[in-house]
Amino acid sequence: MMDEYGTQYTQDNNDIKYMSLAIEQAKKSIPAEKAYCVGACLVSKDGELLTTGFSRELPGNTHAEQCALLKLQDPNLASGGTMYTTMEPCSTRLSGNIPCVQNIINANITRVVMGVREPPNLVQCEGVQLLEQHGIQVFIVPGVQEECLAPNKHILH
Repeated sequence: MMDEYGTQYTQDNNDIKYMSLAIEQAKKSIPAEKAYCVGACLVSKDGELLTTGFSRELPGNTHAEQCALLKLQDPNLASGGTMYTTMEPCSTRLSGNIPCVQNIINANITRVVMGVREPPNLVQCEGVQLLEQHGIQVFIVPGVQEECLAPNKHILH
C-alpha cells in the first residue's frame, strides 16, 4: 500500500511503536506562531532507541529531528539508523538553520518513517523527494495523521 504520492506504508510493529513515541514527543512542543510542533525519535541500525526530540526542545529554533541528532553522544551511532518523525522532514528552513533533510543525509540515516507529509501552510516541503534521491527509504505509518497534526491546530486552524 502507498499514499497518493507513491510513498510506501508500513505496518511494522516497531515502526508503529516508535511513531507512538514520536507523537508523545510532539505533544511536548510549545506552539510557535510560524512553526510546527513535531516529535521525533532516532533508532540505531540494531533497533535500539538512541534519542528523542521535539520542536524547540533545544535553544536556537530547533526542529525535532535536529534535536534528536544533537542529543546523540556519538554522532556515528545514527549511521544506518531510522529517524521516526511525526511530520515530513523539512527541506527549507526560514530561520537559516540547516534543513532536517540535510541533517539526516549527513548523519547517514538510511530510513525515515513519518506520520504525515508537511502541510503547505508555511513552505513547500520537498523532504520525501530529497531523501529518496539520496537513497534513503521513506515510509508512512497509516492511521496516525490526525494525532500527528493535532499539536499543530495553531497553524492549521
